[in-house]
Amino acid sequence: MAQILDLVGLVSAAVAAFLWFRASQRRLRRLTREEELDAADINRIVVAFNRSSVLNGRAALATAISALAVALRFAANLTGLA
Repeated sequence: MAQILDLVGLVSAAVAAFLWFRASQRRLRRLTREEELDAADINRIVVAFNRSSVLNGRAALATAISALAVALRFAANLTGLA
């Protein structure tokens, strides 16, 4: 049981790190005051925000799973179940 919790904690932490790395790679192009936004520009901005939000949400879920697995592992150690 302890090895399974350790493995779940390690894998979910690695997945969270990968997802946050992917979310941080996408940069938005900066605009100047002189530029005029058209529908395509606004669409690109909205899509970039949405993709980043989805990746951040998945990374947060993986982090929560990792924290839960580690907490259960510690609880198992404290109660002598491990």
